[in-house]
Amino acid sequence: MTLAQYAMLLIIGWQTYNIARDSGMGVGASSGQLALIGLLQFLPLFVLTPFSGLAADRFNRRTVARLTVALQMICAGILAGLSWTGSISLTSLFGVAILLGIARAFAGPALSALAPNLVPKAILPNAIALSSIAWQVGMIVGPAIGGYLYVFSPAAPYLASFGLFFVSIIALSLIGEVPRSPIAGSQRPVRQVIDGLQYVVRNKMVLGAITLDLFAVFLAGATALFPVYARDILEVGSTGLSQLAAAPAVGAALTALYFSFKPLKTNVGPKMLWAVAVFGLATIIFGMSTSMPLSLAMLFVVGAADMFSVYIRQSLIQLHTPDDKRGRVSSVSLMTISASNEFGDFFSGTLAFLIGPVLAVVVGGAGAVMTVALWSQLFPVLRTTRTFDPPEEFLDKPNTTESPGDT
Repeated sequence: MTLAQYAMLLIIGWQTYNIARDSGMGVGASSGQLALIGLLQFLPLFVLTPFSGLAADRFNRRTVARLTVALQMICAGILAGLSWTGSISLTSLFGVAILLGIARAFAGPALSALAPNLVPKAILPNAIALSSIAWQVGMIVGPAIGGYLYVFSPAAPYLASFGLFFVSIIALSLIGEVPRSPIAGSQRPVRQVIDGLQYVVRNKMVLGAITLDLFAVFLAGATALFPVYARDILEVGSTGLSQLAAAPAVGAALTALYFSFKPLKTNVGPKMLWAVAVFGLATIIFGMSTSMPLSLAMLFVVGAADMFSVYIRQSLIQLHTPDDKRGRVSSVSLMTISASNEFGDFFSGTLAFLIGPVLAVVVGGAGAVMTVALWSQLFPVLRTTRTFDPPEEFLDKPNTTESPGDT
C-alpha cells in the first residue's frame, strides 16, 4: 500500500507543478498550487479524524482498512484514465487530493490500532521497527516507481498504484480475527470521542511526543517543494525528483533496520529530542544547497533523524495507551501527523510563494530546532523518560476478541 501511495503522491505533486508552470505561472505561484494540494488533503483529515478514530475502536479494523484502500484504488484508476487521455487538469488533481484525504483519515487509526493486537507488548518496539522498514521501503521504491514510470507514460504510475492497492486489499483480507478490548466508560459516540481527546491532553508523555512532531515537521517540511528544487533549483528533472523523494526514505529505512535488530532501550526521551534537532539542522543545509550530492546527503540525514524520532514516539504512544483507546489516540496522532505533513505542505508552499522556496526551507528548519528547545522545557517528561516501559495499569489489561457482529 505504501508503494502505491507514495508513487501517486509524487506524481500528483509533479503534475500539479508542471501544469501550473506550463500555463505561465511563475515559480512562486506554482509553489502556491502545491500548497493548495497539501491543504485539500489536510482538511478532510482534520474534520474526520476524531470520528475515524472512534470507528477504529468501535468497528472491525480490518474492514475499515479494506474500504479505505479501495477508495485509494479508485482514485488511482481515475488519474490513470485522465492521464492516458491527456485530460488531466489542476481541478481533477485537487478533487482526487480531497478523496485521498478522506481515505487516509480512516486508514491511519485503523491500521495503527490494529498493529498492537497482532504482537505481544514485549516485542512491540521491534514490530514497530519492522513495520517502519516496510513503510520506508515503500517510500524509497514508491517514488522511484512513480518517477521512472512517468517517463514511460504519465498514466503508468497510476496504473501501477491501482494494481498495488488491489494486492493490499487481498493482504488485509488474509488477516484473521484479532483480539481487541471493549471500549470502557460511556457508550455514547460523542462522549467516547471526547474521552479519547481528554486522555491525550492529560497524558503529558503522549501529548508532548505528539505535538513535538506536529510543530517540528510542520515547520521543516521540505517535501512539498521537491518539484521546485527538481525543476528550477537543482535542475534534475523527474528522475532527479525521484531521487530527492527516495533519499530521506533510504536514511529512514536503514535506521529502522538497525532498530529491528538492536532496539533502543535507554534514554529514549532525550534521544528523541536530539533526533528532531538534527532533523531541523539537516533541513537548513538542504535548503541552501545547490549541489545534488549534498542535497541527497542532507535528505538522507533528514530521513534517518525523522525515523529515529518516529520509532521512539510511536513506541511510547502505543505502550502508554490502553488498548480500548488506541484507535482514538492514534487518530489524534494521525491528525497531528497530517497537520505536520499535508498542512505543513500548505505552509511550505505558501511561505515559498511569499519569500521564495530556499528561504522558506531554511526558516522552517530553524523553526524545528527552536521547537526542540521549547518542548524540552514545556514537557520535562520528554527529557526524563529513560525506557519504553509502560505504566503498571496497562500491563495486565485483558483483551477480548471481536465479536462476529463487528462490521
